[in-house]
Amino acid sequence: MIKSVNNYPVSQLFDIEAGVVYAIPRYQREYTWSKAQWESLFDDVEENDPGYFLGSIICINQTTDTLAVQRLEVVDGQQRLTTLSLLFAALYQSLKLHEKDLDDDQRVELINLKRKLVLKKGDDQLRVIPQIQNNNQNDYRAVLSDVGVISPFDTPAYAGNRKMFRAFRYFQGRIEEMVDGENDRLASIMAFLDKVSQACLVKIEVASHADAYTLFESLNNRGMPLTAIDLIKNKLLARLETTEPGKVDHYFDVWNKLLGYLGDDYSVQERFFRHYYNAFKDPLNVPFRKDEDKKKDPLGPVATRSNLIQIYEKLINQDAKHHLQAIRSAGQLYALMLARNTDEAWAPLDKPLKDLDRIQGAPSYLLMLYLLVRREALGIDVAQLEEIARLLVCFFVRRNLTDTPPTRDLTRLFMAIIDKVAALSGDAVVTNIRDELLAVSASDETFRSKLEGAIYEENAGVTRFVLCALAEQSMTKETWVDLWKYEGKLFVWTIEHIFPQGDNIPASWVKMIAGGDEKKAKAIQETHVHKLGNLTISGFNSALGNKSFKDKRDRTDSKGREVGYKNGLKLNAELATAEAWSIEQIDVRTTTLVDQVMGLFAMTEGQQCA
Repeated sequence: MIKSVNNYPVSQLFDIEAGVVYAIPRYQREYTWSKAQWESLFDDVEENDPGYFLGSIICINQTTDTLAVQRLEVVDGQQRLTTLSLLFAALYQSLKLHEKDLDDDQRVELINLKRKLVLKKGDDQLRVIPQIQNNNQNDYRAVLSDVGVISPFDTPAYAGNRKMFRAFRYFQGRIEEMVDGENDRLASIMAFLDKVSQACLVKIEVASHADAYTLFESLNNRGMPLTAIDLIKNKLLARLETTEPGKVDHYFDVWNKLLGYLGDDYSVQERFFRHYYNAFKDPLNVPFRKDEDKKKDPLGPVATRSNLIQIYEKLINQDAKHHLQAIRSAGQLYALMLARNTDEAWAPLDKPLKDLDRIQGAPSYLLMLYLLVRREALGIDVAQLEEIARLLVCFFVRRNLTDTPPTRDLTRLFMAIIDKVAALSGDAVVTNIRDELLAVSASDETFRSKLEGAIYEENAGVTRFVLCALAEQSMTKETWVDLWKYEGKLFVWTIEHIFPQGDNIPASWVKMIAGGDEKKAKAIQETHVHKLGNLTISGFNSALGNKSFKDKRDRTDSKGREVGYKNGLKLNAELATAEAWSIEQIDVRTTTLVDQVMGLFAMTEGQQCA
């Protein structure tokens, strides 16, 4: 995995005789270090003995021609390496200002300093090649041009306000401050240059992006590590730049469209790349199979976090353009599951896919992605896709409450379903999916048993979902209330325990539910407080809390609006007219609601899933 690990003085990393350049991948982060980092680096070198350790860099070395310039792709440590080169540029300018006072040895040092910044065999061949976005590389070239290291280069507009020039000016100021008042200013500059040259960096060379990612996984001390998605992007664009020179900016736009579909959440991006491979594993493996191994998967049986980069590196090497286009198209459809696609043609899928997200059904997205991408070949329409999405909602309500099947089996379950529906079409696809899900789901008896028990304690997320579904079933377009609305990071509508769940049961409740017997009230609380019949949805949970039943029922806000159990939700209709609350009412309401939930989330053919 690791080709070499060596502790080098900076002078050797910037060896004037070596044909080595350090290239920052085109679309890595631009230069972002600021005054705090510049100050720390300068102070560390100035205040410590020669040989001070400055950190590490990780490079990918794929050079095969030993006579050519060795191009190392810097995937970690680019900020430090770029900053050191800007410090060298500032030192070069400081020595140039004293050029008439230099002795022969110092003149040689001035020439050598230039060769640390550009290769000996080409005045304009940069030693450190920054990435190009936002004038990053052009700003760097302008700095070197201004100090006379490279040929004249037009300074980009507003370059002085960006990090490259600001870092260079900072080091100019620090050097001037360092020598101010010194009898021999030149000697002070040379002494500091010697300290910079002797400072050490560990250079780790690896052979591939996959090796770099594996290495990153084991190093936990970096503030902003590159992710697997960063590395896939870098590998993809580097490959396309090689195969289609001059078009890489176009492909970068394609990549950005893909991320636009997926959003900024890294976990979602990474999940999509796993789901894409797992959904299309069979066709993706075809080019890599040998004739005698037609059923094997050379890329891997399933994409996981640990092998993701290895899988995509092989796909990119095989056909980068084709895979980028296919992934982008898939990403646009995956956006439906993320509520990021506004195409009206898919409107019927909005509610079931939102419900699938709300019930934590993301493991099934790989199946939905497959069906969406191959809908024409499978002969399925939006109505059938809607039916499948609702089936998946029902499946996850039952699965998440019963833990059947176990979480570890879900990815392979949906991959197996894909294998079985691949040769089907139309209603047969829907029927097969229903049959496969029913075959692995908990029985109706087990599901009912969980619903009848302490459901809130069992799974609060499922509890909230089924309560919202019960409330929504009676809503019309005119009476619709968004029970999933957020304020900040919290739901506006939350679960309300009718008989309070706190340790200190209010006296009014002890009297009502247990005839004043605290011990009996506590026993009822332990057996019934988390049952479905004792739960509802309220938009003013904190306002109700431990109040008496009648206070909860009749609560109004400052404008006289009903915010208690008379809030208009049909789920609360029984509570709105009740005069008291008892263990018998909890049991009856539990039975009623459980029957409704069993109907809402039935999976057998002919019964409508919620």
